[in-house]
Amino acid sequence: MSAKSMAAAVPLVSEAPARSEKPRVRDRIRDSAADLFYRHGIRGVCVDAIVEDAGTNKMSFYRAFPSKDDLVAEYLKDQERGYWQWWDDAVAPHAGDARRQVEALMQAVVDLVKAKAKNDCGCRSSRGCALGNAAVEIPEDNDKLNAIVHDYKAEIRRRLRRYAREMSAREPDSLGDALMLLLEGGYYTRLTFPNNSGPVTSIAKAARALIDAHMS
Repeated sequence: MSAKSMAAAVPLVSEAPARSEKPRVRDRIRDSAADLFYRHGIRGVCVDAIVEDAGTNKMSFYRAFPSKDDLVAEYLKDQERGYWQWWDDAVAPHAGDARRQVEALMQAVVDLVKAKAKNDCGCRSSRGCALGNAAVEIPEDNDKLNAIVHDYKAEIRRRLRRYAREMSAREPDSLGDALMLLLEGGYYTRLTFPNNSGPVTSIAKAARALIDAHMS
């Protein structure tokens, strides 16, 4: 998930301290698109809105991105990279213990929700999964964008099934799929309950119950 980069030149000893440079136009376009796409949907945001928000123009846009689809593809890949970084950070302390990794992952969701509830006053602090949202909007014949979403969701499923196998669960693929349904559904309950206080807050307990049911 992209952040606005502020590149600073490294001064020589004889130079005055360098001032922060303005973010590159390409980075501004990416950041504006990420915010607008997530809040309003990919179809709901036109190139004109992106360039206005980024403080640039269409000529600069098309220099940076040959088409809107190319920008959407980069947005989806940025979102994916950010998600895997969050995931890997959550499970890293429990390497070698698949059950604890799953429990830590689900608890990380709860912790994120609590942080959002503390900092936001409304129920729209989350719009759900960015790539899941995109899947609804991308036309069936857009193979490039659909492949990005499919591969991302397939990797979530693969990881959860692997954890289930590593913890020697009965019917590990079924457990992995159930955990994915829990994880995916949890994101979307955040859309309809004030201050992120809905069923998603029970996701860690529900995951433990699912695992227990497949371990007996």
